Amino acid sequence: MTSSNKCIIATRESPLALWQTKFVQSLLNLKYPQMDVELLGMTTKGDKILDVTLSKIGGKGLFVKELEVAMLNKQADLAVHSLKDVPMTLPEEFELVAVLKREDPRDAFVSPKYKNLDEMPAGSIVGTASLRRELMVRSRYPHLVVKTIRGNVGTRLAKLDNGEFDAVVMATAGLKRLGLTDRIREIIPADISLPSPGQGAIGIEIRKNDKATEEVVSFLNDRETRLCTTAERAVSKALGGSCQVPLAAYATIDDGKMHLRALVGNHKTGESVSAEIVGDCNEPEKNAEEVLTILREKGAERLLKEVLEA
Repeated sequence: MTSSNKCIIATRESPLALWQTKFVQSLLNLKYPQMDVELLGMTTKGDKILDVTLSKIGGKGLFVKELEVAMLNKQADLAVHSLKDVPMTLPEEFELVAVLKREDPRDAFVSPKYKNLDEMPAGSIVGTASLRRELMVRSRYPHLVVKTIRGNVGTRLAKLDNGEFDAVVMATAGLKRLGLTDRIREIIPADISLPSPGQGAIGIEIRKNDKATEEVVSFLNDRETRLCTTAERAVSKALGGSCQVPLAAYATIDDGKMHLRALVGNHKTGESVSAEIVGDCNEPEKNAEEVLTILREKGAERLLKEVLEA
C-alpha cells in the first residue's frame, strides 16, 4: 500500500462500477475509520467501444487493463471489479485476493411491453450484450430476434425505452445495486438462463505479493462465494473462458455440498450441452473437473470449435 493510513482504489467510471467501488470504500471506512480511502476513476477501452460485441474487440480484459496499469505504476493499491468481467487468467503481476458476498446472480427480463420471454410474439427483438444470453434465447425462444446491445445499464435501458428493442436481458445484480429493481419484470430462473461464472459477485484485485493490502482487504472475502466462483471460473478457464465463448457455470452450496451446473453451446444455432454434479464444497477445482469431463463427453469441444471458427 502507499502508506499504512491511505488506500487508493482504481475503478471504472460507469455508474455500476462506481457503486460497487463506493460500496467497498464504505466497508473499508467502517473497518478502518482512521484510513483515508480514495477513488481513482478511469475510463477503460471496454467503456469506450460500444458499437460491437466484446467478443470482437478483445473480451473481458478490456474492462480491467487500465486499472491494472494504475496499480502497476503505484497510482492505486487495488481495483474493484464485477467478477464476471475479470479474465480467467490474470497477468502474473496481479492476483484476486477477495470476493465479496454475492448479490442475486440470475438474469433479469426487462421490458415496457411484456411480462416475460414466454409472452413475446414471434419477431420481437431482444437485446443482450452476452453470447450466453443470446444462446439461451435462441435455444428456448427461436421465434424471437436477438440483437446486440452495448453500453452501461442506463444506456441499455434508454435504448429499450426509445423503442430500439422490445426487451433486454441483463444482470439482476446490476439493476438492484443501482436502485432499478422496479424495471425488472421477471427474474429468470437459473434453470432457464444459467448465470455466467462470477455473475453477481465483486472481486478485489491487487499487485501480487502486496501483503499489506491483502491483509487490509481480507475481511471482505466471503468464503462461500469464493468457493462457488472458484469452481465456476475453473470451468470457464478450461474451456477458453472469454466473451467469445457462450458459456455458463453456476455453483451453490447447501449443507457442505456444492451443486455445480455448467452449459456451453453455439449461440448461432442454439445447440448446447449441459452438465451438473454435486461434490464437496471445499474441492471447487475437483468439482469443475467432473463437470468438464461430462461436457467434453457430450461434445463441448466441437461446439466451441464451431463458434470460434465461425
